[in-house]
Amino acid sequence: MLRANRKTLPAMAAIVFWCGCTGPAEYLRNGFKVGPNYRQPAAPVAEHWIDAVDIRAQEGEDLSRWWTVFNDPALDGLVVQAYQQNLSLREAGFRVLQARAQFGIAVGELFPQQQNAFGSYSREAVSRSSAGLSPAKHFFDQWNAGFNLAWELDFWGRFRRAVAAADAQLDASVESYDDVLVTLLSDVATNYVQVRTLQERIRLLQFNVDLQKLVLDWTNRRLKGGKAGTLLLDVHQIESSLEQTASQIPELEIQLRQAENRLCTLLGTPPADLHDLIGEDRIPTPLPDVVIGIPADLLRRRPDVRRAERLAAAQSELIGIAQADLYPAFSINGTLGYQARNFPDLLSSKSFTGSVGPSFQWNLLNYGRIVNNVRLQDARFQELVVTYQNTVLQANEEAEDGLVTFLRAQRRAKHLQRSVKAAGAAVDEMFDIWQKGKAGFDFNRFVLIEQNRVQQQDLLAQSKGEIAQGLIQVYRALGGGWEIRLGPGPVVPPAPAAPPGVPAEGAEELQKLRRLLEPQAGVPPPVEPERLPAPLPK
Repeated sequence: MLRANRKTLPAMAAIVFWCGCTGPAEYLRNGFKVGPNYRQPAAPVAEHWIDAVDIRAQEGEDLSRWWTVFNDPALDGLVVQAYQQNLSLREAGFRVLQARAQFGIAVGELFPQQQNAFGSYSREAVSRSSAGLSPAKHFFDQWNAGFNLAWELDFWGRFRRAVAAADAQLDASVESYDDVLVTLLSDVATNYVQVRTLQERIRLLQFNVDLQKLVLDWTNRRLKGGKAGTLLLDVHQIESSLEQTASQIPELEIQLRQAENRLCTLLGTPPADLHDLIGEDRIPTPLPDVVIGIPADLLRRRPDVRRAERLAAAQSELIGIAQADLYPAFSINGTLGYQARNFPDLLSSKSFTGSVGPSFQWNLLNYGRIVNNVRLQDARFQELVVTYQNTVLQANEEAEDGLVTFLRAQRRAKHLQRSVKAAGAAVDEMFDIWQKGKAGFDFNRFVLIEQNRVQQQDLLAQSKGEIAQGLIQVYRALGGGWEIRLGPGPVVPPAPAAPPGVPAEGAEELQKLRRLLEPQAGVPPPVEPERLPAPLPK
């Protein structure tokens, strides 16, 4: 009999491994687990950035507080408030807690899966009419108390792989939290820059509206005074230009309110007027250079890339769990308890009962279903590997897009600055021709030049915002900012004081124009007003 067992056991082991997908050597290499062991898949990463030769692109590591490069206390305060109050971030935090609990459940499966204490009482009756039976008592009590235990041994690594999968899922949930955090911080900065850009554009338009109103009033007074060279057509042209400029303000005010509403949602508060919180200020102006590191840093810095890799790792473990169904499950079952008719006898030694022993269960006729489940889990793993590789490619694309936007927008802003300066000089020259009565003054041309100056000012304001937006996109693409949760809580800086409604130099120039153009009480309008200064803020 012993010899037969010695021959049977190796045969059974060979059948087991033959029926499954994992050979004995691989089973040993995998740490007594069936199924493949996970290895991080390769990802396509460029060796260097396209604009790496640009002296403004510097290698560096510290992106944890990237928004501080703008040196804007209002932005710093909004970032802190969003980190503390944003509801989407809280949702992600609770998902981390869920994944942590799931990990604890998976660890618990390594121990006896069934551990039950039981107890019961019943009043029973035995038939006296059954053939061959003549019980002493027709009615009797039955008391039971005991403990059951069932422990499926992790012979094929099913439960250990489930723990590894839950651990990878927990890592993925943490990376999801960090990804939400990176997105949140960049969205706050993006909307803040939009608010400042729109405020600047509205200020410039309002400045030009006020200026054109003064010119219109002055022209009306010249027309009523019968000054040579002043026609009703001139008044209509200036009035048309004025209304066209003024018509752009309401549209920008709509966009400003919408940007503020988005910012309020990011801050975890209902929509409100943010003027008291952030006031009015210039468009944030970063330094001309940017810290970018190398493209391979994306694999360890970007939370969404790490999350995609961790999801692939979790799915890899599910392949081994599915393969474990191809093999028999070995368990140890035991029951210890007491049975007695009378309660006082329940805990006596003669009432003790129990059983203990091994068992196995093998699904021999379900191989088609089990094998296809293995194929299903493997196909899902291959999908997640491709998803991970695609996420890396998209990360490279986003970083390159942000970098080229930041660098080229600076060049565009320089051209627009020169264009605004030239447009202001053209307006100044037209004023000079008009006031001195020189030949060649064309009111239609003057209106076109003034409209062009307004357009160039607006484009310059947008360009300044684009520089800041490009830098925000770079740091978002590089995965910066999630480290804020690792350090001590940042201090909320005080809100900045609201500056005047127009740029300081623009306000001063507007006041000068008012003194020149607006008639004073009791003083008739001058026959030949003094030369108008250029209305463009220098």
